[in-house]
Amino acid sequence: MSDPSRPQRRWHRPLYIAAGWVCTVLGVIGLVMPLMPGTIFLIAAAWCFSRSSPRFEHWLVSHPWLGPQVVRWQETGAIARRTKYIACGSMLLSFVVVAATDAPPIALWLSGAGLIAAGTYVASRPEPEE
Repeated sequence: MSDPSRPQRRWHRPLYIAAGWVCTVLGVIGLVMPLMPGTIFLIAAAWCFSRSSPRFEHWLVSHPWLGPQVVRWQETGAIARRTKYIACGSMLLSFVVVAATDAPPIALWLSGAGLIAAGTYVASRPEPEE
């Protein structure tokens, strides 16, 4: 839920709602596509909705297919092992694609550092107890 003590500009709400729906669509695509992680987009969507629309946030977390992953993240911060493998593998593939282009060296260093940081964070999260 949004923090009522934080002032929010009028234009923030529509941007958060739009970003939330974009992340929701990407999350659904990610749940169907084998190499695209969907959970992270659903978590981002819940975050956006928590700052813009309690109704949409409630819809997302109570959805029978999309909600359980988001709720698990909100309660425990846990990421399933399979999801970790897919996320880290996708990051590695992304770096390989960038490295195969004519990207300048600074782009390789920055993307590599960012992906290593993100991969380290994902790998360090606890795994849910099944």
